[in-house]
Amino acid sequence: MKFGKRLQQQIQESLPDWRDKFLSYKNLKKLLKLIASTPPFLNGSVEYLKVEAEFVYLLNNEIEKLNAFFVEQEEDFIIRHKELQHRIQSVIDAWGPNGTHPSETDYKEEMGKTRKEIVNFHGEMVLLVNYSNINYTGLAKILKKYDKRTGGLLRLPFIQKVLKQPFFTTDLVSKLIKECENTIDAVFPVEEEEEGKKEGREAIRVTGEGIFRNTVAALLNMQEMRSGSSTYSHYSLPPLSLPDADIIQSFQLNSPIPIL
Repeated sequence: MKFGKRLQQQIQESLPDWRDKFLSYKNLKKLLKLIASTPPFLNGSVEYLKVEAEFVYLLNNEIEKLNAFFVEQEEDFIIRHKELQHRIQSVIDAWGPNGTHPSETDYKEEMGKTRKEIVNFHGEMVLLVNYSNINYTGLAKILKKYDKRTGGLLRLPFIQKVLKQPFFTTDLVSKLIKECENTIDAVFPVEEEEEGKKEGREAIRVTGEGIFRNTVAALLNMQEMRSGSSTYSHYSLPPLSLPDADIIQSFQLNSPIPIL
């Protein structure tokens, strides 16, 4: 699949509020086509330099847009993670077996709501890592096309710049994802494991709406983009550490309930 189509597919499979926050790959391609179609004898002309400057300006604006959105989401995730941890403890303290007002019915009801929210939260964070991956890949591809079609040397300095940008640095989000998974394992252990696995497999096959479907699509996309194909280079993202056959199953096992 060509990258432009892959990007559009990922945009459609992302959250509605995120869809205008992705790389404007199509606009960059249009400008690049205009630059590349300029006759060689006009290179260096005022018109040529104007279009070239517009391309670089758009690149920088896009990087700023990606950073602003990523940082905003990251800060929100930090706050929500703390709130969810506090909520779990509050429910345990109030309605748990040793709580101030023990009630098995209230405890199960509140923990069920919290569990669903944690799984959704986990999914959103996975989507943000995918957002980082696909936008970086788009920048790397458009810069490669620029150098190839114009004979310029933009890719190396821009990639060096991108590698230092907030949207590319997913360490904190990845840490929160892991902490979220640990919370699910510790607080919401899966009962009836075999039945849970069966339900999980069914959840993958359904075509419902919601963040679970989006998250699975994001995981599949990251798996494919980072598979280490024959076109892999030092500009490419490193391969995922999860084995191909286990990537969806791994997410399923960390999701105590299927979200359809």
